[in-house]
Amino acid sequence: MKRLIIALSVLGACCAFASEKQPNVLFIAVDDLNHYAGFTGRNPQAKTPNIDRLAAMGTAFTHAYCTVPACNPSRGSLMSGMRPSTTGLYVNSQKWKDFIKEGQGLNHHFRNNGYYTAAMGKIYHENTKPIDYPSGWDTYPSVPVDVNGSKKRDKVSKYEAYFDPLKHDLTDEDLGDWHTVNFAVEQLQKKHDKPFFIACGLYKPHMPFVVPRKYYDLFPLEEIELPPHRKDDLNDVPPIAHTLPSNNEDHKRMLADDRWKSAIQSYLAACAYTDMNIGRLLDALEKSGHADNTIIVLWGDHGWHLGEKQKWRKFTLWEEGTRAPLIWVAPGVTRPGTVCRRTVDFLTIYPTLCDLAGLPFPAHVEGKSLRPLLADVNAEWNEPAITTHGYMNHAVRTDRWRYIRYSDGNEELYDHSKDEYEFQNLASNPEYLAVKKELAALLPAINTPMEKSGEQKKKSRK
Repeated sequence: MKRLIIALSVLGACCAFASEKQPNVLFIAVDDLNHYAGFTGRNPQAKTPNIDRLAAMGTAFTHAYCTVPACNPSRGSLMSGMRPSTTGLYVNSQKWKDFIKEGQGLNHHFRNNGYYTAAMGKIYHENTKPIDYPSGWDTYPSVPVDVNGSKKRDKVSKYEAYFDPLKHDLTDEDLGDWHTVNFAVEQLQKKHDKPFFIACGLYKPHMPFVVPRKYYDLFPLEEIELPPHRKDDLNDVPPIAHTLPSNNEDHKRMLADDRWKSAIQSYLAACAYTDMNIGRLLDALEKSGHADNTIIVLWGDHGWHLGEKQKWRKFTLWEEGTRAPLIWVAPGVTRPGTVCRRTVDFLTIYPTLCDLAGLPFPAHVEGKSLRPLLADVNAEWNEPAITTHGYMNHAVRTDRWRYIRYSDGNEELYDHSKDEYEFQNLASNPEYLAVKKELAALLPAINTPMEKSGEQKKKSRK
């Protein structure tokens, strides 16, 4: 009898284990979406009701940071789980496949562990045509139309659509993101005999700011407010901070042609278009029957300046160039409407998904799982956010401080408890020597030189 009870107990445990469904994953990547999303509170002009709706479904991180302020290396780092200073993938002009081996990608790991993997749009550094390793996806079709609807519009002027609203009429369907969401919706509607990993890579609000007229109309130009700024903002930063970004003339052109408000209007409009598409995606998930067993993660690949610190676009180590949205919905782990204000970076995404899905952590993955913070936003968390832009240029962001050290040894230090727009560089103040020393100890220990990257590195593997 005792043996029978034991046998039945074991059988019951096995059946219970078998009945547990491995969670699905809906992976939403948004290009150039900075922290203007409504839930962060950074810019009250933003209108992102669907992103805010997603934030209310789970845990929203208000202080999340990219590992690189540029598309290609940021995505390569996030998808491989490795820092750019480890791989040597630093800039957009490099080919990410020269630095990330086949099989190291997040999607490869899920597929190798029994998941059905499907994607459309920009996940790694591609737009309409996927260039990922074919072994990483069960299906990854090209976006059927141009991401900017170029066939539907005439040649634009010097500023039009980049910093001004587009004069030509477009429909939602004219842009590639509409079709990318259609693909993801179709995938959600299908019956799957495996858990799924569906990646939806949205291109907007990446430049040019080409969206239908109705999205510009949401933001009347006369109501646009400029971000907090100072004319002398860059007087206390080292010379390398002026030369490192590749867009130093943008702000001068904005002021000379009085286009600052127009550019902000256009960016907000592009964000609103993306928000609409995210709403379509959430509606489809709710109707699919998969919502109760689907992990959702939404992230923007880096920040975006709109005149803060006299800069535009990305490519800086300051707050605006590095901070982006991060939202998690994990059934059974996150609680609706929770907000985490701890400082995290996107190297956490790979291990967190592995943790939530019950997959092993690959040996090459460097980040730590956010699961403790997803379960309790006040849990102990001592990991800084680290951003790298080029060889030996790093920023360390903690809950209070941003410390930047450049390749030439120059430094910047900002106290975010008093200076959230980083107007005052404290690095030269001797009172903060101990703070700088403590933060410098958090800088990456590995710094792969640029000259050992690219084709040289590729050849060394043969």
